[in-house]
Amino acid sequence: MDEIAAAVDVSQRTFFRYFANKEEAALAVLADAEDYFIERLADRPPDEPPLLALRMAVCAAWRDLSTEDYQQGSRGVSAALELLQLIESTPSLLAAQLRRSAEQEQRVAVILAAREGVDAAADLRPRLLAAVFGAAIRTAHLAWSTTGDRQREEGPEGMIAVIEAQLDQLGPALVTGHWPPDAGHRP
Repeated sequence: MDEIAAAVDVSQRTFFRYFANKEEAALAVLADAEDYFIERLADRPPDEPPLLALRMAVCAAWRDLSTEDYQQGSRGVSAALELLQLIESTPSLLAAQLRRSAEQEQRVAVILAAREGVDAAADLRPRLLAAVFGAAIRTAHLAWSTTGDRQREEGPEGMIAVIEAQLDQLGPALVTGHWPPDAGHRP
């Protein structure tokens, strides 16, 4: 923390006025990306079905955040991609990120409920879809961080391909009955 505070020319005390703890500081880049996704979701056309709106918003967010304009600021997607790998290998960061994910799911559920004209407190569907979507995105992050170098070299487009592959499996994974062999293999 001393090195970080010194690098930005502030005292540790000043640094911790901006961040409650080390984990929050480390997750700030990813928090910006998550907030941007929420903005994209809120901007989606109201006639889009909820899952399509989520899919389009997350893909748009990854693409937007990979542009040069965002790479210069704290919203850089390269930093977020690197952070995803660090989170999975650091228990305190993983715990902090899971807590943030639960908070984000609530925000997503509120947006979905408003889009669909339902009461988020009474109707389980917005919360359930937000949780399932969050799980699909986390699974995509895990898949991306364990894939070969080819997808990681593709950067944001590689991540988007993994996210879309995971989302394509939602329907088949939720179908009742037995799963056909090889239906869930990765492309």
